[in-house]
Amino acid sequence: MKAIILSAGRGKRMMPLTANQPKPMLNVAGKPLLEHHIERLKAAGICDIVINLAWQGQVIKDYFGNGSHFGVNIEYSDEPEGGLETAGGIIQALPMLCEQDDSFIVLNGDIFTDYDVSSLMQLQLGSTVEGHCEAHIVLVENPEHNPEGDFCLAHQPLNQQKYTLSGIGKYHQSFFAELGAGFIKLGPLLRSGLEQHKVSTELYLGAWDDIGTPERLKMINEKLGYSDVG
Repeated sequence: MKAIILSAGRGKRMMPLTANQPKPMLNVAGKPLLEHHIERLKAAGICDIVINLAWQGQVIKDYFGNGSHFGVNIEYSDEPEGGLETAGGIIQALPMLCEQDDSFIVLNGDIFTDYDVSSLMQLQLGSTVEGHCEAHIVLVENPEHNPEGDFCLAHQPLNQQKYTLSGIGKYHQSFFAELGAGFIKLGPLLRSGLEQHKVSTELYLGAWDDIGTPERLKMINEKLGYSDVG
C-alpha cells in the first residue's frame, strides 16, 4: 500500500517563513514536518510514498531525493503553479498511488500528530456497489481556530456535533472515479460522500496539531521543548 503526503499548498498564512520553502519543510522538534510523516509511515510498514509538489517543490526534492537515505521510496507528483487543491492533487497522483493496490493513505503535510497509520492498513474499502465505503476519514476535536468543526461522525445525524477534519484518511480509487483532472477541492466531495454513506469516520483523541500559522508553529515547538521555528 502507498501513501501520499499533501505538500503542494502555498502556505500564505505562514509568510515570511514560507517565502523560500514549502510549509511541510518547516521544522517541528528539530526536523521538517515531512520527515516526521515519512518516519511514521515507515514505522507502519508503508515505504512507498508519493509527495505532491507546487510551491518551492524543489526544496523537498533536494532534501529527500528518492527517499533511499530515509529507508523509503519516494515519487513526486509535480503540479502547476498554484497547485490543484486537495482532490485535484490526489487525482493527478492516482496512477502512482494505485499501481499495486486500489486503496491508499492520505496525510496532510502541515499537521503534527502521533496517530498510528497502521490502523488504516487493515481497513477494507471498495466500491459502494460491493457494499463497502469508498473513503475513511479521521476527525479530531475542534481546535481554537476551528470551533465549529467540519463534519459529523458518519453514524450521527447531520445536525449533530461536528468535528475537525484531521488531514488523515484512506481512500479507494473509486471515490474519485467520476472526476476528471483539474482544480478540485476535497471538502465538498467528503460532504456528499457522507450523505451518500460512501464515507466512514473515526474520532481520534490523541495528539494532533494543525501547523497553519507562525504562532501555532511556535506553540507546538515550545510545547515540545524546541525554540527553532524555521
